[in-house]
Amino acid sequence: MYIIKLDAIDSTNTYLKGMALVTLPKDYTVVVTESQTEGRGQMGTSWQAEIGKNLTVSVFKKVPYLKIEQQFYISMVASLAIYKALKTLKIPQLHIKWPNDILSADKKLCGILIENVIKNNKLQGTIIGFGLNVNQKYFNDLPQASSISLLTGILYNKEEVLSKILKQFQFYFEMLEAQKLSEIKAEYEALLFRKGKPSTFKTLDNNTFSGIIKGITENGMLNVWTEDEIIKTFDLKEITLLY
Repeated sequence: MYIIKLDAIDSTNTYLKGMALVTLPKDYTVVVTESQTEGRGQMGTSWQAEIGKNLTVSVFKKVPYLKIEQQFYISMVASLAIYKALKTLKIPQLHIKWPNDILSADKKLCGILIENVIKNNKLQGTIIGFGLNVNQKYFNDLPQASSISLLTGILYNKEEVLSKILKQFQFYFEMLEAQKLSEIKAEYEALLFRKGKPSTFKTLDNNTFSGIIKGITENGMLNVWTEDEIIKTFDLKEITLLY
């Protein structure tokens, strides 16, 4: 592990992307900051975190053994690593909300943003950025957000939490390099939030429909059994799960 600690930065992912433009960073280069001014979530959404209370981290990992069409396995591995680390801290009712939010019951604890480094049509490496709510107590205008401290009443040492997460990253990336793809996918699908339960979804044009999450495709699209008894697949942000 090669850990870079910064007091403040625009974005930890952007910092690692800048490094990768020059030369690929060392495997498991980790950038941690206390304050991120331009944190980003999936599809251009912003990520807000109180200064000094949470983990704002990006990890660089070389993945030359993966094909471009297998890149969603990176998202699965990142989700599973953070899930498993939080499980060791006895955080209750954990789930993974497709594609890679970590929830406790229906409260969001962690968001993940993955940006892959592709050169000559080959996957060279991946930058995994995550924001984990650790000790923050108040989430103004974010009713679906919570922190692990709010859930347990414990004030956490952030470095110890990060150490647990990075240990799980190594475990799951070793699985990935060993091409244990079916095991990774099965474990991910078993933890999907609302899998097998009737749920309501909203489409991009604000229509709603009912369906049941059945799992995902190999490239990470969501399989939903719909009211007309057909399994339809949806790409990221084509639909929103309304709990």
